[in-house]
Amino acid sequence: MISSILNAIPLPAVFIDANLRIQGANPQAIALQPIAAERRTFILVFRQPGLNAAIEKCLKTKETQRAFYSHADGGHETKFQVSCSFVKMGDTIGVMACFQDITQLEQAGEIRREFVANVSHELKTPLTALLGFIETLRGPAKNDASARERFLGIMASEANRMNRLVGDLLSLSRVEEDARMRPKETIDLRDILSTVRRNLGEVIKDRGATLDFQLPDQPMTVPADRDQLLQVFTNLVENALKYGDRDGMVTVSMQNVERDPKLRKPTVVVAIQDTGPGIAPEHIPRLTERFYRIDSHRSREMGGTGLGLAIVKHIVARHRGRMKIQSDLGVGSRFSVILPKT
Repeated sequence: MISSILNAIPLPAVFIDANLRIQGANPQAIALQPIAAERRTFILVFRQPGLNAAIEKCLKTKETQRAFYSHADGGHETKFQVSCSFVKMGDTIGVMACFQDITQLEQAGEIRREFVANVSHELKTPLTALLGFIETLRGPAKNDASARERFLGIMASEANRMNRLVGDLLSLSRVEEDARMRPKETIDLRDILSTVRRNLGEVIKDRGATLDFQLPDQPMTVPADRDQLLQVFTNLVENALKYGDRDGMVTVSMQNVERDPKLRKPTVVVAIQDTGPGIAPEHIPRLTERFYRIDSHRSREMGGTGLGLAIVKHIVARHRGRMKIQSDLGVGSRFSVILPKT
């Protein structure tokens, strides 16, 4: 009877009798902790005081108890919420303990808390500056025309910084909402890159850089959201111009690939190569994290919000593509966007 009930439960589950000895475990529980099949005392199998206390309390009060159980396997930790319910079947009494994996929920909660903290920090700095300047303009600098003009310029800069941040947050939210809807419109990537070149004319002039577009003569079409891909390539090319060497070279190339080894289908690869200082290897895996910056001060000076590459990553994922980042210190960086053709 106990075995049939345990096997019907889709979660890892064990039955502990009144003597705190395991009398049954389903295959999922045995996979989680193999010695659960040996009918040992519960405390010798799941060695965590909080869980053991919940089992004992459930037996004593006959009321459902909940506890947490952490399982480490090869350096990876999985967290479970364990529901302990009192069971009576004929003359047999005991506790049914079911383990629900809440690792992803915990990680999502941590990401959310970190995100809120980062947004608060990013907004607090310019807001503090604005409040300080307003107080100064109302007091000591009330009649100082030169100070007023200087402070108003800084205030405008800080307000623009907050505006960019809010814009990127809204953009990220929209991209995440559309994540499961794959674009169906067919777009020629050459047209998008030509628009990028026109839109970044002022940045190119300001940086004194050379922007070399190596585009094929034939159309390079993919199913895509035009506005989102325009945002992707504008961001990547602008980053290459801003963070590469002043008076340097940025090369944008495009090629067909018959079969991408990871996507396992024909793709178009758009690569943006700069001749900048390069990126240290330890930073590369984290570049697409929200608010991650290699040099926070320089990024803010350049108008960066720390969200650009996170937005790029989500847009590329929505298009069922992938992004590849390569870099050598002192040589430059190469950002490749790989998009499926079908």
